[in-house]
Amino acid sequence: MNNRKIFYWSIIVALAGFLFGFDTVVISGADKQLQALWHTSDLYHGLVVMSSALWGTVIGAIFGAIPTNKLGRKKTLIIIGVLFFVSALGTSLAENTVVFAFFRFIGGLGIGASTIAAPTYVSEIAPAKDRGKLVALYQFNIVFGILIAFTSNYFLQDIGENSWRWMLGIQAFPALIYTILVFGVPESPRWILDYLKDKTKAIAILKQINPNSNLDEEIKAIETEKSKETVDENIFMKKYRKPLLLAFFIAFFNQLSGINAFLYYAPRIFELAGLEKSASFLSSIGIGIINLLFTIIGITLIDKYGRKTLMYIGSIGYIISLGLVSTAFMLEWKGMLVPVFFFLFIASHAIGQGAVIWVFISEIFPNKLRAAGQAFGCSVHWILAALIPSFIPYLFKTIGTATVFIIFCLMMVLQLIWVFLKMPETKGQTLEELSESLSNKEEIK
Repeated sequence: MNNRKIFYWSIIVALAGFLFGFDTVVISGADKQLQALWHTSDLYHGLVVMSSALWGTVIGAIFGAIPTNKLGRKKTLIIIGVLFFVSALGTSLAENTVVFAFFRFIGGLGIGASTIAAPTYVSEIAPAKDRGKLVALYQFNIVFGILIAFTSNYFLQDIGENSWRWMLGIQAFPALIYTILVFGVPESPRWILDYLKDKTKAIAILKQINPNSNLDEEIKAIETEKSKETVDENIFMKKYRKPLLLAFFIAFFNQLSGINAFLYYAPRIFELAGLEKSASFLSSIGIGIINLLFTIIGITLIDKYGRKTLMYIGSIGYIISLGLVSTAFMLEWKGMLVPVFFFLFIASHAIGQGAVIWVFISEIFPNKLRAAGQAFGCSVHWILAALIPSFIPYLFKTIGTATVFIIFCLMMVLQLIWVFLKMPETKGQTLEELSESLSNKEEIK
């Protein structure tokens, strides 16, 4: 097996995750500066200025399966790079909230589409035994992008009254590099077989991936799965109810942890906990470092111990950390205690939901419907990711910070119960084996 080549292609495609992470978090550094500049209310600031990218992400996730299937995984990934580039330039030059929100929305389209195209592509070229860690490279790049965004914000925060323009505009450089690199990856052989029906071309790419494998057997397995499809199949058919519900709940619980609400407002939350502005930005870098380290741990463990085990660890960590955060705000503990509790929260997310979600959703649907299934799960994820942060400034002011985090904590108790009762283990099985098992409602051993 050509492990080096597969790893190289996976890393390039996963760089879409870097742009995703950077774009998601870079706005946190400009948060209060933008509100002061444009004199917006808390509700308008949350719904329009801060969450415009998230609403773009929702649209990108809902409709991202269309180009991923019609144009192919590779062309869609190229378009994603262009969207990020245009968004970075546009937001950095914006002169009012409407223009700013429009270009943030464009970047959001790139994020939403990337959560479909990138994990789908990597899952389709990866061998079963390494699929978890290779797809999880996307998540690694998300958290690496988050760390770089926090670090960039810290160093750019004091360069002048227009520091926010530099914070947002600097993303144009990695977006351009990613777009150029993705031209060099091949198309997914499974997409070529399913949509172009070009067996010769698919075999040629499979030979690059694994020149020593029994290609006839691999092609036969893919074609056998395809032969079981009926005309106009879709993910909402009764036979796919189980993977549909699995995708829904893992995405639902991901956002009900409060992860995006925290990442979007990290400096604001730390200031509420009594930290000075500079210390709050520095603590945000600490969040990025913890996120990166525990994502690496999650990636190394996901194929060895499985997706479900990591979800157990993450769920318990969520409950403990969110319980401590809500207690700290309730009792008005000031200083560095709150950042420490959030470090535990981020570590729990990184090793659990963060490492698992994109891998799990990309595995549980059949080849023909993988992009559509990915789109469904991502849509649930991003609709909630748009709604929750939109109301965070308003909720902090009305019901209180402690109450908000108590709600997130209770939702993680429900996640732990769901993992125990309903979540199957998917490690080590081919995509075709998983499709057969889940579509027939059999339990995965």
